[in-house]
Amino acid sequence: MEAANQIGSVLHPKKAHAAGSCSGTLGGHLARRLVEIGVRDVFSVPGDFNLALLDHLIAEPELNLIGCCNELNAGYAADGYARAKGVGACVVTFTVGGLSVLNAIAGAYSENLPVICIVGGPNSNDYGTNRILHHTIGLPDFTQELRCFQTITCFQAVVNNLDDAHELMDTAISTALKESKPVYISISCNLPGLPHPTFAREPVPFFLAPKVSNHLALEAAVEAAANFLNKAVKPVLVGGPKLRVAKAKEAFVDLVNTSGYPVAVMPSGKGLVPEHHPHFIGTYWGAVSTSYCGEIVESADVYVFVGPIFNDYSSVGYSLLIKKEKAIIVQPNRVTIGDGPSFGWVFMADFLTALAKKLKRNTTALENYRRIFVPPGIPLKSGKDEPLRVNILFKHIQNILSGDTAVIAETGDSWFNCQKLRLPENCGYEFQMQYGSIGWSVGATLGYAQAAKDKRVIACIGDGSFQVTAQDISTMIRCGQRTIIFLINNGGYTIEVEIHDGPYNVIKNWDYTGLVNAIHNGEGKCWTAKVRTEDELTEAIATATGDKKDSLCFIEVLVHKDDTSKELLEWGSRVSAANSRPPNPQ
Repeated sequence: MEAANQIGSVLHPKKAHAAGSCSGTLGGHLARRLVEIGVRDVFSVPGDFNLALLDHLIAEPELNLIGCCNELNAGYAADGYARAKGVGACVVTFTVGGLSVLNAIAGAYSENLPVICIVGGPNSNDYGTNRILHHTIGLPDFTQELRCFQTITCFQAVVNNLDDAHELMDTAISTALKESKPVYISISCNLPGLPHPTFAREPVPFFLAPKVSNHLALEAAVEAAANFLNKAVKPVLVGGPKLRVAKAKEAFVDLVNTSGYPVAVMPSGKGLVPEHHPHFIGTYWGAVSTSYCGEIVESADVYVFVGPIFNDYSSVGYSLLIKKEKAIIVQPNRVTIGDGPSFGWVFMADFLTALAKKLKRNTTALENYRRIFVPPGIPLKSGKDEPLRVNILFKHIQNILSGDTAVIAETGDSWFNCQKLRLPENCGYEFQMQYGSIGWSVGATLGYAQAAKDKRVIACIGDGSFQVTAQDISTMIRCGQRTIIFLINNGGYTIEVEIHDGPYNVIKNWDYTGLVNAIHNGEGKCWTAKVRTEDELTEAIATATGDKKDSLCFIEVLVHKDDTSKELLEWGSRVSAANSRPPNPQ
């Protein structure tokens, strides 16, 4: 994850090509620019409007083109890649491809991920005519796709003229990096191979001017926050998901070290706060918090939320016992103190670094936590041939985590079970809590594993989610990835059962290992197992981490349909109550 925080002020190419080696074409320039910003793999689905562009991407020796089974997964893969690498890219075709990838790009927008979404567009001669093209809805209007992307990207470039192509593409890519949001670039299908004077030389590295806080506002914010905190008896720190986009992880840890405060993490921020730190007390998630963590946070007289997102899911149906007058809210570019002042153009890392120098050390809340803390119980050992329980599964997953692994948690009960995993130092962790699109994890696992080849990815995916995006297991095998996938087969959409049950939450059962074996088809390294007991699970994990450590390992875990975490039961009932609120009286 740290790599994602290293897209800094100055971007240098990995290795300058010899003078004059740039092809001088639009496609060559785009390929080199992607390499320069750190992209080494581009996820794509070919279509007639993007084929010429794909030729130029393939011709770039430092770029690897990965064909995906569908556009949605290509977008999810670019999302996962951006989480590990700092930026991702996908290429699809006009409208049929663009509208298919929309959902993934919207998810990347919600998670503040710079994804370059490139679309092969119509021939430049067709713009401004009354022609009807294929891959459209049958109207001579080519802007439908563009209009859809305008609300889920921070910049849109329609490149149908060579004269401004260089400017539009560079502006789009640099804006994605500056804003940490996706961008849309449409390139006419007849332009990638054409030379133009603006592409005559190697792309000049971007200089992205660092954002500098308003000095007076920073001083005022730090003074107000320090006064507020130094009067407090038992303050706490809570890290949120926007620590990533603010590139403030190191500054946050420095503040934890200096202040002596206990530190919790919001569920969507898991993986951004070091859980091996002696001050770490767990996940703060209201009524479904880690044991003793919620009590310490909500009983504090001041809580500092750094980079939070308070939505209906993270607030457990708007039920957090947090009082505004006790809170300091630190967002990427603003600090708000209780019911009092708010300071704009104050950047998170600057603020945390300066605040650390002004605070009196206070370990009261941490000492209170250590006094009341009781270590969590260990799940009862299964009897011989007793059906496997989910808590037993995650006990074993905990045991294989290390700094060389990363966890991908799919939307569903895996959210709650994976939250309880204690991450070792340098262990990665990703999930998509804000957008919560089921099926995200298959493509995201593909992209993350491709970017973080030094880690073995452990993906926890429910059967319902897997059915949405299963095809790109094929791409993982083609790429030689060695992910371990735990497919949790409980016969349906368990998270939705706990919010509102109905027959629509029951799905057709698949032979999941049989499906993966069919996809494998004897090509590449892939191993599958179906487990029903703890002994079978133990044996499967031993094989996956031993003889088959260099293979993609797919372990189907059969569990009872009602075997859920207690946190999901509590969370589901509260979210259900929030969803079913009657209309306000008019």
